[in-house]
Amino acid sequence: MRASRLISLLLLLQSRETMTAGELARELEVSQRTVYRDVEALSAAGVPVYADQGRNGGYRLLGGYRTRLTGLSREEAEALFLSGLPGPAGDMGLADAVAAAELKVLAALPTSLRDAPARAGQRFHLDAPGWFGDAEPPPLLRELARAVWEDEVVELRYRKDREVVRTAEPYGLVLKNGTWYLVAQVDGAARTYRVARVVSVRPTGTTFDRDEGFDLAGYWREQATRFLRSILREEVTVRLSPVGMRALRWAVEPYAAERAAESAGPPDERGWVVTTLPVESETVAYSELLRLGPEAEVLEPSGLRARLADAAIRLAGLYQ
Repeated sequence: MRASRLISLLLLLQSRETMTAGELARELEVSQRTVYRDVEALSAAGVPVYADQGRNGGYRLLGGYRTRLTGLSREEAEALFLSGLPGPAGDMGLADAVAAAELKVLAALPTSLRDAPARAGQRFHLDAPGWFGDAEPPPLLRELARAVWEDEVVELRYRKDREVVRTAEPYGLVLKNGTWYLVAQVDGAARTYRVARVVSVRPTGTTFDRDEGFDLAGYWREQATRFLRSILREEVTVRLSPVGMRALRWAVEPYAAERAAESAGPPDERGWVVTTLPVESETVAYSELLRLGPEAEVLEPSGLRARLADAAIRLAGLYQ
C-alpha cells in the first residue's frame, strides 16, 4: 500500500511540478503528516525532492528528474493500453499522437511488461457505435476538436428545426453510443450540440479563458438525466412477474427501470409486484411493454391496458 502511494506521490510531482503538502494529502487521501513521512522516504531512497519554503512554497523535483514506469504492475500496464480509444481518437485527428504516445510508454516499460498492449488488444475491443448507427465521423468533428484543444472561439452554423448561427466557446466533445456531441458556452451558459448537425465552423482567431472548474463528465451526467426526466413525463401502473422485473431494464430506458424498481411494492405470493413506470407516452409504453409479453400486466391507464389486451388476443389468434 505504501509503495503504491510513494509512486503516486512521485508521479504527481512529475506532472504538477510543485505541490503543497495539503494538495498532496488531498490527492492521496492521507494526512499531511503521512505526506511528510513519504517525502522523507523518497529522499532517503535518492529521489531529489526539494521543499520550497514560504507562502508560495511546496514540494518539487530537482533537475527535471523523471522516473521510468518500473512501478507498474502487469494489470496496471494492460489497463493503461485499454484506456486509449483509438477509433474516437482517430476520428478527431489524433491517431498519430496516440500511436506516438503508446510507443513512448512502451519504451519506458520494463521488458517483462512489453507484451501488455498485445495482450490487451487480443482480449478487448471497443465498438462504440450502435448496430444501426453511422460509423463515419461527422465531417466537421476534426475542426471542432482542434478548437476544443486550442480554446478558440468559433462561429457555428447549426441546423435543427431551422439553421441558426451561434458564437461558441467549445469546452469539450462527448461520444455517446457512436454519436458525437459538442459542449460549448454560448451567451454565458453551457449548451449541447449534435456534431452531425453542425453545418459550418468558422474560427474567429480569438481564444477564451476556460473555466477550470467546469466538470465535463458531471455536466453530461446532469444533462442526460435532465433529458430523460423531460421526456418521461407520463406514468403507467404495471404489475410485473419476477422475470418481468429482471427483464425491464432491457425493455425500457435504464433510468425508467431504476425508478420502477424504487417504487415497487411488496411481492405477492407468486412474487409479482406492482410499480409505477415513467414513460414517454402511451404509444411508446405500448411498444416497450409488449416486449415483456405475459410477464407484465398494465393496470392503468385503461386505454393502454385495452390496447395490450387487444394485442394479446390478436397474437393468440395467430398461434391457434
